[in-house]
Amino acid sequence: MSSLSLIDSPVFGGSFVDADMRALFDSDAFVSRCVETEVALAKAQARLGIVSKAAAQTIAVAARTIRFDQSRLMRETELVGYPILPIVEQLADACGEAGRYLHWGATTQDIMDTATVLQIRAALVLIERRLVDTIDALHSLAAEHRDTPMAGRTHLQHALPITFGYKAAVWLSALERHHERLAQLRPRVLIVQFSGASGTLASLGEEGLAVQAELAKILGLAAPTITWHSARDGMAEAVQLLALVCGSLAKIAFDVSVMMTTELGEVSEPYTRHRGASSTMPQKRNPVSCELIIAAAKMVRQHAGLMLDAMVHDFERATGAWHVEWAAIPESFGLTSGALVQASFMLSGLVVHPDRMLKNLGLSRGLIVAEAVMMALAPFTGRQTAHDLVYAACRHAVETERSLFDVLVEVQDVVVPLGRERLRSLTDPANYLGSASRMVDQILKTRFRGVLEN
Repeated sequence: MSSLSLIDSPVFGGSFVDADMRALFDSDAFVSRCVETEVALAKAQARLGIVSKAAAQTIAVAARTIRFDQSRLMRETELVGYPILPIVEQLADACGEAGRYLHWGATTQDIMDTATVLQIRAALVLIERRLVDTIDALHSLAAEHRDTPMAGRTHLQHALPITFGYKAAVWLSALERHHERLAQLRPRVLIVQFSGASGTLASLGEEGLAVQAELAKILGLAAPTITWHSARDGMAEAVQLLALVCGSLAKIAFDVSVMMTTELGEVSEPYTRHRGASSTMPQKRNPVSCELIIAAAKMVRQHAGLMLDAMVHDFERATGAWHVEWAAIPESFGLTSGALVQASFMLSGLVVHPDRMLKNLGLSRGLIVAEAVMMALAPFTGRQTAHDLVYAACRHAVETERSLFDVLVEVQDVVVPLGRERLRSLTDPANYLGSASRMVDQILKTRFRGVLEN
């Protein structure tokens, strides 16, 4: 079957989705997780004496050796609307007499939801590993450039001086919080789904909850307190977290891409031959990783909204809403993992240009630290008078294209109380960094804890 989706395209797909995540969510992986759930169900029921141990063993052996007829599976799924009946029929045939005990007491959504949860469990481990790689890269940048001064910008205008390490530490802080959220998410999402047709486990009588608990134990998942097949907040939360991660990555990517502009030139993405090259302009070095991250974030954001809409399930089995998850969940995990790979690559090899940062910091000829002069003068004149004096000096400096210092030394109400040397120090942007470096130190002390285990 030819590719239609961007992320499955042989041309574009590798740029957006890394191979490891693709392997966790491709169609073969999903079928394997469905079969894994069916085998675990038979094993659980054998332990409880509901089916024979011999039947469960035969089902397990058949599951290891079966080669599904993919054409038949596709054809029958199109007919039925879901893949579980076609999977069960082929697997039951391979089991012989034991096949009659396959899928005992289960419904389609039980198997598909549990298979998805198993995929999500493995995917969260991979997401965290990618996240940790990105956190490590930012940690290094923040530490190395703790005291590297640059212009802080608000509304795309010079605001006050900061350090590049401070900027990297702000980026890092968000990813650290996402790391915490990953751990908090697991208990709410990694829950088995086995509840039967309407969620009451009626087909198994008094044994229903025992089977559910044993199935959860075998699969290493939690057992629910009540059926969740029409309460989709856990699945929705998983995708919302991915959207948050991508949103933070896109903020980094947007900052970096602007800082890469010819006019600023403060950073550059890692150099690799032909990466970011133009087909017609030999001089170009485009922010490729930034572009891919920003695009991925927009797509995951759309899926996050889609998942909120998919929470509206009608009664005990949704009419269409559940189907939305089949696209939103795997694509969101794929795009987020791909964005993290791009971010880790970009940030671990980011080329920082402190000389350009310093040059840009001086573009305003001291105006960027007008606040420093105002706050130093305020104890002598009062804040409002100090503001008015410095404001007038700033306007004069702009109009005459002179430095703020050169203008202020001519203003007696400023230079007399402050003195020439203090005024010179106050108009040096490198001297007005506030607690930026100490804030970096605080973030660097807050290290993430552990990697999720599969």
